[in-house]
Amino acid sequence: MLVTKVSDPFATANPHALSAILEASETRSIIAACDIFDIQGIKLWARHRPVSRELQQRLMDRALSQPLETCLIAEDGVNNRTLALALRDLVQGEGPLPPLLRPQGSALLQGVMAIRLHPVVQLLLSAVETAQAPRFAHAIEAMAVAGALMAARGADHRQITQAMTVGLLHDVGETYIDPAFGEAEIGHTSDVETYRQLVVHPHIGQLLLSQLTDYPKDVARAVAEHHERMDGSGFPHRLDGTQMSTLGKLMSTVEGALAALRQSEATLQHASVTLRAVPGEFDDHLLGPLAAAARTVPAMTARHTLPELHADLADLDTTLNGALMRLDDLLRTPTSEQLRLAGEMARHLLTKLRGGWNESGLWQPEAIGLEQVAEAEAVQAALMMRLRAIERATRLSLGPFTPPEDEQALGEWCQKLVEPAA
Repeated sequence: MLVTKVSDPFATANPHALSAILEASETRSIIAACDIFDIQGIKLWARHRPVSRELQQRLMDRALSQPLETCLIAEDGVNNRTLALALRDLVQGEGPLPPLLRPQGSALLQGVMAIRLHPVVQLLLSAVETAQAPRFAHAIEAMAVAGALMAARGADHRQITQAMTVGLLHDVGETYIDPAFGEAEIGHTSDVETYRQLVVHPHIGQLLLSQLTDYPKDVARAVAEHHERMDGSGFPHRLDGTQMSTLGKLMSTVEGALAALRQSEATLQHASVTLRAVPGEFDDHLLGPLAAAARTVPAMTARHTLPELHADLADLDTTLNGALMRLDDLLRTPTSEQLRLAGEMARHLLTKLRGGWNESGLWQPEAIGLEQVAEAEAVQAALMMRLRAIERATRLSLGPFTPPEDEQALGEWCQKLVEPAA
């Protein structure tokens, strides 16, 4: 388990969520739905009063009688028509997703109009749309992809609507962390502090939906599971496929696909290859519709020559072999239980990665012809991305009471994992 204990995130006004709400209030009508009191009964804000920057000063470090999110309402906030228009723009746009979404356009439109927006969720979505537009766009993409994958499998209207609801809400917990530590940033840094901040957001999202809304438990659970992986390599709880819900497996696949599509010039083919790079990581039944849509788009374009690819693959092979050998040396006589547990987790994740390498055939580069270069590049990039994730997860798994010498030893191993030439 990677996540650390999270104190009640709603006992006081979260500064990041409040900042987004206040920014939205400059262009939207956000008012108090009731009088706002602190736990001592002091009235801080009157019912029907518009939200303003003054509220931030009133709420400073005060414990509230009820969560702030339940006291505010966005009168002109995001609604089903807003979502439908954003969905239409996405489906009719020029990005990588339309080939997957267009065949399911009718089902998606019906689904989006049936999504129920709880006032707390509407408030937060309205704040995100105004203050953090890229995150809102990601929510729309996840909503659409989740619905399309369910529709492609013959799901009924209720199931499609529920899948789209989870997709729309899956990152609601990100509103409560520093915007610098979001999912869009995690793929571009190996900073463990960024990972430490990000890793709690699925849990916060689950808490919010469970405590402050009346969405079904299945929705909240899937939000908590959207970064888990069926082979146990995800976060925050390292669940495996036997422990994940059906909706959780769906959102895991959706999140994996969208993460792959964040890469420069990525297409559905890149996403399909990325999600198949490590066998058993995602639900094969959900990968089928993605692979079918990927076959309708132009072939991937190689970015390197064949000799350059061979050199990159040789470096990756050396890195994987060296990492496992150094880990064996490190764990031969572990000096603490924390080091042993962190090392065993790293070994498990690396072994899974090695399995993906073996199954891909990249260990035999002479068998790769010019026509396979682009796909081999995509697999190699996916494995390198997972190496960085292993490094972050391993560093984070060390507890606060780890002996300094163990922390240093494992830190050196992690550095060589992502910087093999160092």
